[in-house]
Amino acid sequence: MRRKFIIFLIFLAAIAGGIGFWRWQENVYSKEILKLEILGKEGVALGEEFEYVVKYKNNGNIRLEEPELIFEYPKHSILVGETSYRITKSSADLGGAVYPGQEQSFHFKVRLLGKEGEAMVAKAWLSYRPKNLKARYESATTFTTQIKSVPLTFEFDLPFQVESGKEFKLSLNYFSNVDYPLSNLRIVTNYPSDFEFIDSTPRALEKNEWDIGLLNKATGGRVGVTGKLSGEIGEEKLFRAQLGSWQDSEFVLLKEAIKGIEIIKPSLYIWQQINGNPQYVAAPGDWLHYEIFFKNVGEDDLANLFLVSRLEGDAFDFQTIKSDAGDYEPGDNSIVFDWRRIPKLQFLPPMEEAKVEFWVSLKGDFGILKNPILKNKVFLSQAKEEFTTKINSKVVLIQKGYFQDEVFGNSGPLPPTVGGNTTYTVMWQVKNYYNQIKNVKVKAVLPKQVQLTGKIFPEEALDKFAFDSRSREIIWEIGDLDIGQGVITAAPNISFQVKFTPTEDQRGQTPEIIGMARVSGQDQWTKEIIEASVSAVNTALPDDSTITPEKGIIQ
Repeated sequence: MRRKFIIFLIFLAAIAGGIGFWRWQENVYSKEILKLEILGKEGVALGEEFEYVVKYKNNGNIRLEEPELIFEYPKHSILVGETSYRITKSSADLGGAVYPGQEQSFHFKVRLLGKEGEAMVAKAWLSYRPKNLKARYESATTFTTQIKSVPLTFEFDLPFQVESGKEFKLSLNYFSNVDYPLSNLRIVTNYPSDFEFIDSTPRALEKNEWDIGLLNKATGGRVGVTGKLSGEIGEEKLFRAQLGSWQDSEFVLLKEAIKGIEIIKPSLYIWQQINGNPQYVAAPGDWLHYEIFFKNVGEDDLANLFLVSRLEGDAFDFQTIKSDAGDYEPGDNSIVFDWRRIPKLQFLPPMEEAKVEFWVSLKGDFGILKNPILKNKVFLSQAKEEFTTKINSKVVLIQKGYFQDEVFGNSGPLPPTVGGNTTYTVMWQVKNYYNQIKNVKVKAVLPKQVQLTGKIFPEEALDKFAFDSRSREIIWEIGDLDIGQGVITAAPNISFQVKFTPTEDQRGQTPEIIGMARVSGQDQWTKEIIEASVSAVNTALPDDSTITPEKGIIQ
């Protein structure tokens, strides 16, 4: 029994010794012998390029075999010279082993994205197997860089106070002084409760989001929003906005803006009419009669008021301004109405209203001006209103007739003779100036003595050309016209041949070969149907220099 017990003790000792040897072998190497570190800048500006240096050194006397280094950039970094956020250096890249006393470093350039004060963490791992050991070890380290500054301007421009339910405008101004182009930028706003979005410039993606795209250094822009805010008098509302960049399907915040606005009680109500219409749409060359109405909707008398109407718009012909009671100030194109000349401005009791008026003309031609508008900013006491009037595009139709031309080669007697057939070429051309126009068409009526020959140029316009034999109306379906088409780009045009057979009752006359032509279409800026017309063409052919007036008289 004693012998068995001794054998059992020896067996236990052998097992314990084996375990102890295994644990000794496992711990014979200390991870502290390998020093792994990341060097870099502790503070940087947004978009500033700098370098991480990953450095390691074998401070022991054992060779470290099969090393593998992994470096991970901070989240949302802009990589320089790399395509992946996680870089792996294989054993071959590291020379197959790290020898005693050997040190090596790797460099990784980067730019960081984030908001001011945000801490960005870079990470590194180095795994290896000490010589003569089967176990693999891993050393890890991190390095934190803080975004110290964000050289972006991003701020609200909005009034401190607004009246409940009254339309007003706010802006978000942005500007970059970052030494690197920022891409995939977007602005996101968070409106206060009871804010009604009406419109924005540029157009919003989802009423509160705008795609900015690329922003280079020393460039910027503005987002303008029109809306209404409702609430109790004295209530404060907060507007919030974020400027950020989309990176890997995630919105990275770069800058925030917050500003408050107070709801106040209105004391004045201001509105205007142009030519008797509060929703007037202007046209080039219009003579405009402005009437500005104002009403005291407060509880107190108002006295000794000045009303200023400031006009803005390249379409105004400021030299034509006329007003019986206002004084025109050419410096800022404003008309000033003084209480000394207008009794209601001198004293305006509660719930009473009055008006001032003036006249001004629009230019007939003001170059190529995309989607033109007229602005009238009215200032009265502490009240301010801005009225915007859209202007229809200017569309021009040209209609000419020829006998001598290189398109069809006309024939027949000149002057035309009763019962004889003389052919002519009619040319149409359309020009569009300011706004895009859709569903554009030209119409004209042929006299009963005139027939189409079927010749049309260019041939591809044939499917857009139609003739109603009962009404004798020609229709040319142009389609859509872009801004400046026919003015800065090629004009749509068509030529067609007609045959004229004079009758006895036309002898001695210069009859029409085509009636008055009219072009029409829907203005996409004003949503109005606009038209233009041009006079008929007779056999005198005023645009054909080879035809004298005598050659147009029917014989």
